[in-house]
Amino acid sequence: MNLDIRQHVKNNLSNASDNDVISTIDDALNLGEEKVLPGLGVLFEIYWRSASQDEKNRVAQTIANNVKQ
Repeated sequence: MNLDIRQHVKNNLSNASDNDVISTIDDALNLGEEKVLPGLGVLFEIYWRSASQDEKNRVAQTIANNVKQ
């Protein structure tokens, strides 16, 4: 079975509002299941590709600081 996770996530959110995206992310995080991690990774990839260098630096710093905790 060939499952294109990127395309599936994009299709599921193609007509989503900002609130829909927030709900999708919150629901995935609240599930706490590893099976949702690839989908969250796709959303992060979409964000990362469009982020400015300042945004990337801020996100990287936030992640680095929180991983240490």
